[in-house]
Amino acid sequence: MRLYLPRVRPLLVGVVAFQALQALFTLLLPRVTARIIDEGVVADDRDAIWRVGGLLLVVAFAQVVAMVIGIHFAARSSMGVGREIRRDLFHKVTGFSAQEVGRFGPPTLITRITNDVQQVQTAVQMAATMAVVAPLTFGFGTFMAVREDAALSLVLLVAVPIIVVIVGVMMSKAHPAFTAMQDRIDVVNTVLREQITGLRVVRAFVREPTEVRRFDDANQSLTSTALRAGRIMAILFPLVIVVQNGASVAVVWYGAIRIDAGESTLGSLVAFLGYIVLVLMSVLMAGFMFTMLPRAAVSGQRIMEALDAEPTVVAPASPRQDVPRTGRLELRDVTFGYPGAEEPVVKDVSFTVTPGQTTAIIGSTGSGKTTLLNLVPRLYDVTGGAVLVEGVDVRELALDDLWSRIGLVPQKPFLFSGSVADNLRYGKGDATEEEMWAALAVAQAAEFVSSMPGGLEAAITQGGTNVSGGQRQRLAIARALVRKPQIYLFDDSFSALDLATDARLRAALPAYTSGASFLVVAQRVSTIVDADQIVVLEGGEVVGLGTHDELVAGCPTYQEIVESQRSVQEAV
Repeated sequence: MRLYLPRVRPLLVGVVAFQALQALFTLLLPRVTARIIDEGVVADDRDAIWRVGGLLLVVAFAQVVAMVIGIHFAARSSMGVGREIRRDLFHKVTGFSAQEVGRFGPPTLITRITNDVQQVQTAVQMAATMAVVAPLTFGFGTFMAVREDAALSLVLLVAVPIIVVIVGVMMSKAHPAFTAMQDRIDVVNTVLREQITGLRVVRAFVREPTEVRRFDDANQSLTSTALRAGRIMAILFPLVIVVQNGASVAVVWYGAIRIDAGESTLGSLVAFLGYIVLVLMSVLMAGFMFTMLPRAAVSGQRIMEALDAEPTVVAPASPRQDVPRTGRLELRDVTFGYPGAEEPVVKDVSFTVTPGQTTAIIGSTGSGKTTLLNLVPRLYDVTGGAVLVEGVDVRELALDDLWSRIGLVPQKPFLFSGSVADNLRYGKGDATEEEMWAALAVAQAAEFVSSMPGGLEAAITQGGTNVSGGQRQRLAIARALVRKPQIYLFDDSFSALDLATDARLRAALPAYTSGASFLVVAQRVSTIVDADQIVVLEGGEVVGLGTHDELVAGCPTYQEIVESQRSVQEAV
């Protein structure tokens, strides 16, 4: 976290200055009070009363002003640190490939950007507020106490080490509890996210009671861990207060003896009492600050894990320039395996996607179709071979340049909250209404969009939950079409469409996408029967490559797929 403190250095200078002034005025009060007691003020001497009272008020008011300004600077410093960490985390996470997102998990990444940053932010504010006052008050308070009465200062030699030991023991017990607490928050977020996302499935299978128990278990686990950490903190402060009050009693008792023996004065005793309270309060403030540190340290470690994670997909240092934009795509001996996996998902896959033609990928579940498609826009990077666009390895192209050439329709289409137009403009930010309606018409979505209140300005909820699965899929297709890229990637993008809509959409696509390369992953043979070439995958390897007729004649795997679908009247 020290990397972020220089960014708020001017504010921290203000914190130090005004917190130091606060400590100075705080330490002045006992001495002024002692002087008033020892010198005495005659009751009928109004000038002296006003003078002395005014002095006390000025010192107290200056202390309050310095405290308020110091806390203001501390708050701005902590908010600035929090803002910088959140910004860096956001940019880091959005730069992750699908592999890093899968490794951390979306719920824990959200927790790190929100709850963990808040813990660090709170600790920075507490540290900025107390890190100056506590040491100054302890140091100068001890000096003033010894100067006031060296004999009474022996009480500090006993009280301070006791408080330090108590704080140290409590912190050693609190750190594991706070570590477990952040993990439990991750679990709660994971369970809650799954239940909200899969609400329809939960209800369809009447699993509400099971999911309620699952959430209750996670919630109870978090509560128990938080209570355990809270009990440790609850014990800390009463113990410190007991030590502080015991020290005050010892000072009064021993000080009274010294006053009776003429070795001290009442003013010195009152001043010493003020100083010892300040000294022990400074230790208590430091203890309170240290109570925040274990949890903040855990949160800081989790934040740094995300910040230090190296993305597997990185932009080239010197990207290729002036690469033509015809849409030619080639996969050359492509191999990809997940880290730690025994076998690669796809192995030695080679084929070329020619501009103006449609290439389809088909195969059984788990054969690597979607993985292969995800290698083109570098959602993952190949572990062997190369993906080439215009004859150039995609790893040599600037990421923005690569993505600007591609129109992707993922297997699970996602719509953002906003309007229909907002979602279409994700494909092309300056798209006109004519362009959007043209894309909607090709995607067979114009009719239902025009019937929605507001048309293009009709509201879409997050994830597109206020439209059907087929409508969501057609809007995702329109979003890719409005971009008019050189390469279209459709990942089983017709699965939610009925056969009639599917046929109309496929009939309208060639005229709109002429000149572009078209790579489509499909489950239904009827969707790809007219493709210029079909790639058949089995176990991550190419077992067939050709047209529909060629594969029916010579590819056993493709023949099995056709026969299985013909049995349910889906094949052509």
